[in-house]
Amino acid sequence: MSAVMITRKLRKWEKLPGKNTFCCDGRVMMARQKGIFYLTLFLIIGTCSLFFAFECPYLAVHLSPAIPVFAVLLFLFVIAMLLRTSFSDPGVLPRALPEEANFIEMEIEAANGSVPSGQRPPPRIRNVQINNQIVKLKYCYTCKIFRPPRASHCSICDNCVDRFDHHCPWVGNCVGKRNYRYFYLFTLTLSLLTIYIFAFNIVHVVMRSVDQGFLSTLKETPGTYPFKYEYILLLVCFFTLWSMVGLTGFHTYLISLNQTTNEDIKGSWSGKNRGQNPYSHKNIVKNCCEVLCGPTYPSIAAEKSSAPKDDPPLAAKLPPLASPETDAETSIVKNQ
Repeated sequence: MSAVMITRKLRKWEKLPGKNTFCCDGRVMMARQKGIFYLTLFLIIGTCSLFFAFECPYLAVHLSPAIPVFAVLLFLFVIAMLLRTSFSDPGVLPRALPEEANFIEMEIEAANGSVPSGQRPPPRIRNVQINNQIVKLKYCYTCKIFRPPRASHCSICDNCVDRFDHHCPWVGNCVGKRNYRYFYLFTLTLSLLTIYIFAFNIVHVVMRSVDQGFLSTLKETPGTYPFKYEYILLLVCFFTLWSMVGLTGFHTYLISLNQTTNEDIKGSWSGKNRGQNPYSHKNIVKNCCEVLCGPTYPSIAAEKSSAPKDDPPLAAKLPPLASPETDAETSIVKNQ
């Protein structure tokens, strides 16, 4: 009998060399450190469960049945945006093939010449022109590519991410070009939900205090003093409110300027010796539309790969200087 060798076709996510975890056939992509993400889920679900169990029945009868209905809809939208942010590919850039990496190394050596021993080699930088402004592309020694504009290497996930904003442990993933809009909607709706629960919690306490008195209301609140559920809910919402509203306001400011958190922290477009932001349209509406409504390219982790298991690891399908965001509007400027 002749032995038949069967090679299983692998998907690209099975060959990605970064520090990510996948499930659901590569449709769910997260960082390996997911403990704080589970804490986020626990806080949101726990807080809303207390509100639905102890506040909504009284408010629905004595005020309006629309209050719990709107709270449920807002809660479901918050959870949906959190899961979409956490489970999405943030915009991971493919690494270079060994042949491509060797070609880039030869190209760099030919441009810089031989470096004497004991001297530091010159920095690996290429220049591109975007909207009449020179932008430097830095070489990634891990991915063996010149990173596209606005991309950065995440040390936690060990991947280069297009339009890298930051790595958020609260969502258990990087925030980049492909999931930034969902992250912003998550922070925005969570701020609204926190304000909503906090406001109607106060309304509930006031209404019951008017009818029965504050001390009677305190005694009838479920829980053992001082762990009264209603006041635990007030404290959680109070401290969450300031952080979430502040975070939402900060990202609203960045979106209006078409800027990322990474660029803001590094001061890429601020200071006396810095140029103007070449990605800004000088119009708040246009910047918001580009960031929140612009097109996104498919994830590299969801596409099938017909290569057998022994093939080399996943390589870059784009040229080293190409980027879906800037390839059409950038031009290489030769070093003088």
